[in-house]
Amino acid sequence: MATLALLRFPPPTRFDRFRASPPPAIHLRLRSMPAVAIPSLPARRSVTVSMARTAVPATDRLISALAYFLPFLDSLHYGRFLFARVPAAAAAVAPIIPLAAAYRSVPYAAFVAFFALYLGVVRNPSLSHFVRFNAMQAVVLDVLLALPALLQRVFGTPSRGVGFRVMEMGYHAIFAFSVACFLYALLSCVLGRTPHLPLVATAADRQL
Repeated sequence: MATLALLRFPPPTRFDRFRASPPPAIHLRLRSMPAVAIPSLPARRSVTVSMARTAVPATDRLISALAYFLPFLDSLHYGRFLFARVPAAAAAVAPIIPLAAAYRSVPYAAFVAFFALYLGVVRNPSLSHFVRFNAMQAVVLDVLLALPALLQRVFGTPSRGVGFRVMEMGYHAIFAFSVACFLYALLSCVLGRTPHLPLVATAADRQL
């Protein structure tokens, strides 16, 4: 009995009353978020850029270049004062003088060449747009360069004074404009590019 008395558990001490009780269970309610639809990115499309230009045939380049000789030959008389004052300018156009002389020697050559270019090239649907546009530009440029000569016939030609000086300066400006248009158009046609002449390209485009 003494042994059983020793094996008895001692009474609870005062510190047992301060044992920590297990924490209460915390229940968290997570609110479900609404599903957000993420827009899918459009698939990239491979774009192939063609940098190659359509080559202009040599015959189209030749016809287009020859068309600009019409307004240039008709504007050579505007350079007579410049040729007299600057010999270098006369020497520059010396190779074209025989062609211009032969062109002037034919009666009504300017009118025949004008209508042949307009009716045979511009209004010819079998030719390419490149040829027809350049021919139309040459026709419009020829008409534009003929206007000062018509005004001179109406108002007369001054022989001296301020009027003569103004006419001489006007001839210089018209001839410089004609030469610049001729060289630019000729070089562009040889390279196969479409020239856009000032005061001419818009009017030529409307006629096609």
